[in-house]
Amino acid sequence: MKKRVLFLCTGNSCRSQMAEAIVNARIGESWEAFSAGIKPAGFVHPKALAVLEEINIHHNGYSKPVDTFQNMKFDLVITVCDSAAEECPVWLGQGRRLHIGFPDPAQIQGSELEIKSAFRSIRDNIIKQIIPLLQEYNS
Repeated sequence: MKKRVLFLCTGNSCRSQMAEAIVNARIGESWEAFSAGIKPAGFVHPKALAVLEEINIHHNGYSKPVDTFQNMKFDLVITVCDSAAEECPVWLGQGRRLHIGFPDPAQIQGSELEIKSAFRSIRDNIIKQIIPLLQEYNS
């Protein structure tokens, strides 16, 4: 039986979407991932989708409110907002809660290359931190 993980963030447009897509693509046989936000942006950031495509992950997610999952049972709920100053949602539903923060790549200023590099960095850090955590949690 697959375990379920919910990734929470403020806008549900970058970090939580990338985490959802990566988990479903890389370890979807043992984990089913979802994502949501406290103030959904209403879109998935195009650069988040682009950097996922670079590693052959095709994500059809959409930005949705945390209330969507209020009555679902999760094994793990992970907030991915980097700073306590951000309005990371509080999860009041079922599931063990963890915080693994990542900076918001949508806030990066600079050249197109610098911005895309920030998205790649977050993507790669999600792979390095979240995948091993879930694999360990699953054993």
